[in-house]
Amino acid sequence: MTPQERSILWKHVAVWAVLLTVSVFAHTHVELTNEARRGEPVSFARAFAVEICSHLVVAGLLPVLYWMHRRWPVLGGARNLAIHVAGLVPFSIIHTLGMAALRLLWFSGILGEDYTFPLTVDRLTFEFAKDVVNYGMLSGATELLRHLIGSPQPAAEPVPSPAPPPVSASVSAPASALPERFAVRKRGKEIMVEVADIDWIEAAGNYAVLHVGGETLEIRSSLTKLEGELDPKRFVRVHKSYVVNVARIAEVTPWISGDWRIRLQDGAEVNLSRRYRQRFEALVPVRS
Repeated sequence: MTPQERSILWKHVAVWAVLLTVSVFAHTHVELTNEARRGEPVSFARAFAVEICSHLVVAGLLPVLYWMHRRWPVLGGARNLAIHVAGLVPFSIIHTLGMAALRLLWFSGILGEDYTFPLTVDRLTFEFAKDVVNYGMLSGATELLRHLIGSPQPAAEPVPSPAPPPVSASVSAPASALPERFAVRKRGKEIMVEVADIDWIEAAGNYAVLHVGGETLEIRSSLTKLEGELDPKRFVRVHKSYVVNVARIAEVTPWISGDWRIRLQDGAEVNLSRRYRQRFEALVPVRS
């Protein structure tokens, strides 16, 4: 990891530490107010401990949330959005069970006080409703921080005559033999897709998902095989799961753990992993 990338990582950590600390005190105040209105006042220490347990689990889930947004960007299409919606269930279950375990450990195990956390349907439903809001707010903050912290950094510059990347087995086919269009099955019939219109391609098991002008189309092919059928001067592998059309790249920014993020003109964002950075920069030099 470069010094610049380490700096970005620690900026994210520092901002989240501040945000979660402020959130703990804000939620503690709300909890004290609510209990007082119900005529069951609790001490600040107890309310604070309750909120600390919840926020510690959230802090532990943040790296997973970052990974989810790197692997399946929300703006990457309906499929990615559906994955995030499905992810709400395990997110809520882990958050609820985690904070319940920490509270029981603290109050019953360490302080020796009575504390119960009934896992009833009503309680789980209540916690899930809160976690839907929490997931949305955390996701929004994640994306906002990425733009605010990473936006001043390098962007891909258009190159009139880019040099081709090093020849490998997957890109060795001569340009004249490369197909200019693919036949893709859609609603029971074959439609023709111009290769030049493809924005990016995503691996999906035995299939590859073509992202074309905001539309997703599946083609039965591995990503590696499909990469070998594309013009290496126009398409580049940036991740084990992604191939992008360099003409559709709008911005490249540093991310965490040594990876970079590529934002495409259709708004989708994909990960540029360290493994493929050299190949990417051979085709699209990135200058600070």
